[in-house]
This record gives sequence, C-alpha cells and structure tokens, in this order.
Amino acid sequence: MHNKWYWTFKYILFGPFLRVWNRPEIEGLENIPTKGSALLASSHQSVMDSFFFPLMCPRQITFPAKSEYFTTPGVVGRMQSWFFTSVGQVAVNRNEAGAAETMNKAAQKVFDRGDLFGVYPEGTRSPDGRIYRGRTGMARIALATGEKIIPVGMIGSRDANPIGSWLLRPKKVRMKVGKPIDPIAYVKEQGLEPDSQEAVRVLTDHVMHTLVELTGYEYVDMYASEVKKSLEAGHGYPRGAEPSFS
Repeated sequence: MHNKWYWTFKYILFGPFLRVWNRPEIEGLENIPTKGSALLASSHQSVMDSFFFPLMCPRQITFPAKSEYFTTPGVVGRMQSWFFTSVGQVAVNRNEAGAAETMNKAAQKVFDRGDLFGVYPEGTRSPDGRIYRGRTGMARIALATGEKIIPVGMIGSRDANPIGSWLLRPKKVRMKVGKPIDPIAYVKEQGLEPDSQEAVRVLTDHVMHTLVELTGYEYVDMYASEVKKSLEAGHGYPRGAEPSFS
C-alpha cells in the first residue's frame, strides 16, 4: 500500500519537525518484516503514538480509528475526517453491535493486501503512563488469521504529549519493537485450543506483559477505560489500581 498523503505527512509536513523536536529513536526495527502482512500491537501513551511510530517504521501502517473522527460536525470535524481518510485509516464504531466483526473484517482486508495492521490492545490511552489490561480484540484477530503479533513499546510519548495537551513538548521519544509472537504456536504451548475463550485471554495477557518488559512500565491488571471513568467521576483510582508514584 502506498498512500500519497500518508507519505506527504510523513516526509514533508509532520515528519521533519517531529524528528528534530522529539528526536525519536527505535530499537528492534528488524523484527518488522520488510514485506508481507503482520499485526502490530502497541502500548498507548498518547495521541502522538500514531505519528511517532509510523514515522520510524519504513512501511505504511493502517490503524483503526474511532468513528467519531469521521463524523464530528463543523469545520474541525470535516478537517479531522479528511485527515484520517486521506492517510488510509479505518473507521470503527466501538460502541455498536458487531464492532468486533467490523474490526476483524478491516484487519483481514489489510492482511489480504500484504500490509501492516496496527492496534492498541489497551483500547484507550493510559491515564498515567502505566500499561493496563489488554482487550481481547487483538488476540481474536491473530488467532482467527494466524498473523504474527509484533509488540511495540512506546516510551516517553506521554511526556511529549500528555492527555489534554495541545502543544507538543520537546521530550525525547523512544520505541522498542519485540520479536514476533506466533499466536497459534503460543497458545498450543500453553496446552490450549486456539478457538477457546481461555486462549484469547492468555494470549492477550502474554502480549501485555511483553509490552511491560519492552518499556519497563508498571502493569495494572484493570482496564484503562474503567480507571478513566472512575477518575472522571471524581472517585479517584479504583481499589487495586492506585499508582505507587505521586
């Protein structure tokens, strides 16, 4: 896949500035195949993750994007829709029935082209920089298609672009790409059937703990969306998710 706007943003409009401002570095790039399909599973620290990693990856990546990005009214909404459409992102309504099937079909189309499909298994940005319990959509795609999962740890992107901030800070950003995980082989090694619900959860947890190893960030065995909901309601962190840092 070669989208002209994707490469224009990467090499002309955004990329050169990001390379100077945030000095991004990547380790383990050899773990991403130079051709053929694969499933990239990244930790999610900031909105800019979808810019920093594609900037450093030599191949184009297709990410699913919230359907709201394509349907928001007004001038800003139209500009947002044009941007995500022009760089080849896929709209997914995560709140509607059949969202998982829509995601699977979107991923399969990308794989059929021999391209890379990127997902954030946490489902949303981390509220505090730690790595949270993964949603199982990533594992379901991998086990249904047999595509290898390539873990990607984002480091420092939250410092460069904290939640709620509009101005990008001149903080260094790093990325670590782990070795590919064969989903079918892994669950069978655990004595599980690939089509079982237990296999989906075990594979998801394995990927999340791999991201912890890559980044060195603390793991929280709770969904980030639940923690965010509690914080936004003024209830603080749920029991068991309290951070050890101030």
